[in-house]
Amino acid sequence: MIKIAHYAFINDDNIVVEVITGRDEDDFVNGITDWEAYYASKREGLRCLRTSYNTRAGEHTGGGTAFRLNYAGKGYYYDEQLDGFIPPKPYDSWILDESKGIWEAPVAYPADDTIYTWDEEAGNWVAVEES
Repeated sequence: MIKIAHYAFINDDNIVVEVITGRDEDDFVNGITDWEAYYASKREGLRCLRTSYNTRAGEHTGGGTAFRLNYAGKGYYYDEQLDGFIPPKPYDSWILDESKGIWEAPVAYPADDTIYTWDEEAGNWVAVEES
């Protein structure tokens, strides 16, 4: 059985430009022992880093070990200090939770049954009017 892994290609600005499915890091084929280096050699000018399909907000969804904070996506930023993939910042006022690699609003989402959207100008959650 072939085990698969996922790899992110990163440009010089540490932005993910593509994510692929590839060989698992423990799958040694034709003498290849470093799949990150192998895949990087196929894409000139890009680095390649493994990403965990099951990692979200610093937690592994299957109870395993979280890896690089989040599963990489196109447009994500790779933070070398955190060794993690960070999604694009949704609003200027939002703050990065470095332990989870996710952006959080400066005001907590209201804990009721109403649906809200973020209003950047007001700096607060605004109830969505149902039509």
